[in-house]
Amino acid sequence: MGTDVKIRVLVVDDEKEFVEALSQRLKLRNFEVLTAFDGDEAISCVKDKDLDVVVLDVRMPGRDGIGILSEIKQTKPLVEVIMLTGHATVPAAIEGMKLGAFDFLLKPTETDDLVTKIQNAYNRKAEHEERIRKAEINGIMKRRGW
Repeated sequence: MGTDVKIRVLVVDDEKEFVEALSQRLKLRNFEVLTAFDGDEAISCVKDKDLDVVVLDVRMPGRDGIGILSEIKQTKPLVEVIMLTGHATVPAAIEGMKLGAFDFLLKPTETDDLVTKIQNAYNRKAEHEERIRKAEINGIMKRRGW
């Protein structure tokens, strides 16, 4: 990861104190951090902003994290999602992975563990974007007979 690249992270959780503490810790590590406190706010942010990674709580009032994950992946498939859960439920983990979650972490989580997962998720997104760019360039070159 280049030093000029700031990874754009959205932290989504209904626990405001948790979100504020986590976003401060991530900002200190040079991440660009946005926050949302419910699913609707998260989806709106995903649609309106250029994000790399979403850190998403599995259990929130109203829309649950699995439904929000699914909508994020439909809206912006390359955005990576790390699910946070205080409830280590195997079915939720399996469902999230089937729907394209990058990884899961148990709350409370160590900041260093989360930072590592965010960096790994960002790297996977960047690799996908690079492959897409190369495929588009190759397609243009073939159409022009180069």
